[in-house]
Amino acid sequence: MIAEVIIDIAHSEVDKIFDYLCGDDVAAGMRVAVPFGRSTATGFVMRIKEESDFPPEKLKKIYRVEDELPAINRECLLLAQKISARYRCPMALSLRLFLPAEMRTGKVGKTYREFARLSGELPPIKAGARAQMACIQYLEEQGEAPLSELRRMFSSAVNTLIANGAIVTEKRRVMRKPYETVGGGEEKHILTAGQTRAVGTVRTTDKTVTLLHGVTGSGKTEVYLTLIADALRAGKTAIFLVPEISLTPQMFSKLRGRFREKVAILHSGLSAGERFDEWERLRLGEAKIAVGARSAVFAPIENIGLIVIDEEHDGSYSSESSPRYNTFDIAYLRAKYNGCKLVLGSATPSVETYRRAKEGEFELISMPDRINARPLPKVLLVDMRREVRRGNATPFSLALREKLKTCLEKGNQAIIFLNRRGYSQTVMCRDCGNVVKCRNCDVALTYHSEEDCLKCHYCGARYKPLSACPACGGTHIHYMGTGTQRVVGELKKLYPSAKILRMDVDTTSGKEGHYKILKQFADREADILVGTQMVAKGHDFPSVTLVGILDADMSLHFPDYRSGERTFQLVTQVAGRSGRAGEEGEVVLQTYDPENYILRFAAEYDYEGFYAHEIGVRGAMMYPPFVKIVRVMVTGEDEQETLSALRSVYEKLQEIYAAHEEDFLFFNRMHSPIKRIQNKFRYQVLMRMVTSGPLEEIYAVTEEKYKNVLVYVEENPSNLS
Repeated sequence: MIAEVIIDIAHSEVDKIFDYLCGDDVAAGMRVAVPFGRSTATGFVMRIKEESDFPPEKLKKIYRVEDELPAINRECLLLAQKISARYRCPMALSLRLFLPAEMRTGKVGKTYREFARLSGELPPIKAGARAQMACIQYLEEQGEAPLSELRRMFSSAVNTLIANGAIVTEKRRVMRKPYETVGGGEEKHILTAGQTRAVGTVRTTDKTVTLLHGVTGSGKTEVYLTLIADALRAGKTAIFLVPEISLTPQMFSKLRGRFREKVAILHSGLSAGERFDEWERLRLGEAKIAVGARSAVFAPIENIGLIVIDEEHDGSYSSESSPRYNTFDIAYLRAKYNGCKLVLGSATPSVETYRRAKEGEFELISMPDRINARPLPKVLLVDMRREVRRGNATPFSLALREKLKTCLEKGNQAIIFLNRRGYSQTVMCRDCGNVVKCRNCDVALTYHSEEDCLKCHYCGARYKPLSACPACGGTHIHYMGTGTQRVVGELKKLYPSAKILRMDVDTTSGKEGHYKILKQFADREADILVGTQMVAKGHDFPSVTLVGILDADMSLHFPDYRSGERTFQLVTQVAGRSGRAGEEGEVVLQTYDPENYILRFAAEYDYEGFYAHEIGVRGAMMYPPFVKIVRVMVTGEDEQETLSALRSVYEKLQEIYAAHEEDFLFFNRMHSPIKRIQNKFRYQVLMRMVTSGPLEEIYAVTEEKYKNVLVYVEENPSNLS
């Protein structure tokens, strides 16, 4: 038999099929160790065949099989091939998406523990052997126990009991379980009329994709869970995707409460062992539901009956490393292969998705009301220019301070949202105007007071606080702007008795960093939660009756055609955290641009008005979804080498542009908005195209290799900086 093998090396020169002789124990999807050149390499078996085009005497034998079962099932093998072809990346890179990284490198494996139990034959025990008697009594009560635990409790008595046959031991596989304490009992789940209509529509529609457009608190999650239950009753599996790791434990809790051990969690925040064991439970069919962030779309499950993408508008569903896939595209391919439904959910769908739903490509379900007809929180727009004129130099308007005071006096909770971590956003010299930047990136450093350092939020580099300006030597150093650290400090001064939690990248390190903070807040161990966009999505805290949004218009002015859409989404989402239980909620939205139409639509929760305005602007300006933006990025540590590669790439792209000029609205090369990140210079060729005709040729140009320079393509990139 002949095995067609892809070598697990992500390089174009070896990105092809190699034939190896194999036995009957080898199957498609298995990982195998093979001779490759002068060394041994790991490969993926793509197909088994009877004959090879090469003479049998020239073929080498597979050394060994790495897995008992094929690591990649048939569907995922086909999907990997489509990803490789679509995004023009080596097959090895596509195949790696379907495996835990540590599994590939051999750094993780199965865990075994020895367990002890009584043999049933109790030999005579010497008088006074109290430890032996206590050990026997313990096992009589427990039935069995880990051997290491027994030895810790009863010391050498355990070895004596094993030696005389009173105790027998057994080595067994132990599965590492993340978030073991997460997930309570099953809640009652009687559907509302709106939820019933939504479930019925998904069940009966003949369309693959359904957009569930429901306001915050409308009960979208219960619709998802009911549809997942449908899939399990039919003997099928399900994938549930959320945009942020911070949301995963909360959703995992609800799923586990309903479906118990049928749920497995997949995300990068788990330990290597936990991730491997959860992946294997899914691969073996022991778990039927995969829940996680973007990468969970590659879960190794078969016979899928439902795929859910919650908060579908979120930018984190686009991969920013090769292969640069969009999660929706992968989910759609899996849905079509399995003949199942793909449900997208959001209170603020992306403009592109909503247009496809409005035009009938997707089924559109509206859920315009909160459960039990609870009102959406009232939004108060506060003009911060007036606050400044009144001499208010704090991050909080008078209105927000008064409402916070009332909220705390009533025993309720509040969320303060600021999409900027750290203490001060910019460090500037007042003598010469120099803004202190990272040595590796073309971005300003942020001061973090708790660590007393300047930090780059792009590469993570740390610097000592400045006593003098590096440009002019001046000593008048000014810390400008406000971050979450500073907000917490100001709140402690205003409300000294309030307990305050902070949730941002700096406070959520570690496997359960997000979960611990959210659980503390949910358990009423804090009165105020201050955070970045982590606090904006999906959380349900019944006692939160006030949300304060600081610098609401900060994201409006980014150099990106999506900046208005993202601001609307963020404001609407974070506002929706308020008033989700019995008491009516309030939102204080602070802005220096209170007349801005985006903020006005957000304050009224008027998605339809926002969409009508935004789609009109996009159509007039010819931005997606009416055109495709294609960006070819050229990055390298040496600026001259990077520029040389840019010139070469640009010349080839110019030839494509000249041959297909009618397909282009815009074509030019330039610096990226951020010129340097992680010590790499960044240049781009930016194109706006009315058709995708020349796309294959553009990808082909970027396949040429350049020394020390990376060249790649992005389609409608989620981040244009």
